[in-house]
Amino acid sequence: MSVPGPTVLVVDDDEAIRRLLTAVLTKEGVAVTVAENGVEAAESFRRRHADVVLMDIRMPRMNGLDAMKLILEIDRGAAVILMTAFAEVETAVQAIKDGAFDYVLKPFDIEEIRLLVRRALEIRTMRADIVSLRRELSERYGAEGILTDNPRMLELRQTIAKVARSNATVLIQGESGTGKELVAAAVHYGSPRATGPFVKVNCAAIPEGLLESEFFGHEKGAFTGAVGRRRGRFEQAENGTLFLDEIGEISTGLQVKLLRVLQEREFERVGGTAPIKSHVRIVAATNRDLEAMVRAGTFRQDLFFRLNVVSLKTIPLRERPEDIRLLAGHFLERFAAQNDVVIRGFDPAALDCLLGYAWPGNVRELANAIERAVVMSTTSVILPEDLPESVVRGASMLAGGALAGVEAGAAAGEIDGVAIGRPLREMVAEFETKVIRAALAHHGGNRARTAVALGISRRALLYKLQDYGLGAKEGAE
Repeated sequence: MSVPGPTVLVVDDDEAIRRLLTAVLTKEGVAVTVAENGVEAAESFRRRHADVVLMDIRMPRMNGLDAMKLILEIDRGAAVILMTAFAEVETAVQAIKDGAFDYVLKPFDIEEIRLLVRRALEIRTMRADIVSLRRELSERYGAEGILTDNPRMLELRQTIAKVARSNATVLIQGESGTGKELVAAAVHYGSPRATGPFVKVNCAAIPEGLLESEFFGHEKGAFTGAVGRRRGRFEQAENGTLFLDEIGEISTGLQVKLLRVLQEREFERVGGTAPIKSHVRIVAATNRDLEAMVRAGTFRQDLFFRLNVVSLKTIPLRERPEDIRLLAGHFLERFAAQNDVVIRGFDPAALDCLLGYAWPGNVRELANAIERAVVMSTTSVILPEDLPESVVRGASMLAGGALAGVEAGAAAGEIDGVAIGRPLREMVAEFETKVIRAALAHHGGNRARTAVALGISRRALLYKLQDYGLGAKEGAE
């Protein structure tokens, strides 16, 4: 049985345009259906959901805007590209805010139509892949799981599944923002203790004088302010898992008491004398080098050995670049839902920024960047200007060997003819202006072909022309 290919619904009251678009898109390997007006389009879409709808705005019986509303009621994720005259641009922009994927001006450039349809299909496929993968992980682990396509992370996930079935103490090591808490949760929820509590303590966030009480609880009158008995985190986590994040931050005195719990499986509340048995699994995490701390005498060697029964190491995002697209799509879906907005994916230029950035803050920084982009976005896709400036500029500097150019040109005081010693933003803008002008000249001022050559969307090119003060003389439609 063959797998059905992508489908496009072309809607226009002009038969010549319907025939032209059908011929162009069929050559792209797309199955095309047609409709003459909005009423037929809605009926056709109800019978068979097309992946992309390419639709004129002005049509008899029902215009494209009303038809789009009906189509989005049937399938909220439908990608609707509107075809419009120049005078209707404001209407088309509003339509994007109402859920349209994009718009194209008539008379349109065939190459631009091809690019828009390809991008819409790619984004729709990416979203479908993310949904499928999340469903698979949810079924396997009973939770959202760890999203990855990276071989090392896949191996880590398999190790987590094995370790989870035991009662062994686990030490998770890795840089900040690499998902150590997610790994700890996967250990817990994949274990026989999954129905028990999963209690988290950030050792770096609690004042040292309060940590012991936080861990073990206290009796009434144990210290000033102790007006009653309090159960600590070890008691709260009984028959479950206690996750001790930033374990390298605890004092040597508390290290001794924690070692006793691990060895004897019992503790005493602060101010108490009766031992309390503990049936808690410990999962600890740190972004510090505990072995170096042992050598320096700031972390007890015996406690390190007790914690390091099973060692798991998370991987920085820069070493798993194949996961950036996957995680970005996941965070986009999550934050769009939280903010009750419809955003279908990433503009190719924005995706290039995400893929070209080094992510020193790892997955946490990526999540924050996508949340910011969702909040700032005013269209149905994430554009480069929606992303944090640090991400866009960082990606731009890394592209094309910019760092090597800095080293080579530093002595001469310039890089590729751009004088250095000025604010970075000015230098990057000057360099991009030169590249855009050269590309436009090479393509005879055609903006659509220029955008293709630069690997960005036509919309992104228009934004750059505006940002850099390049007027109409710099290019034509």
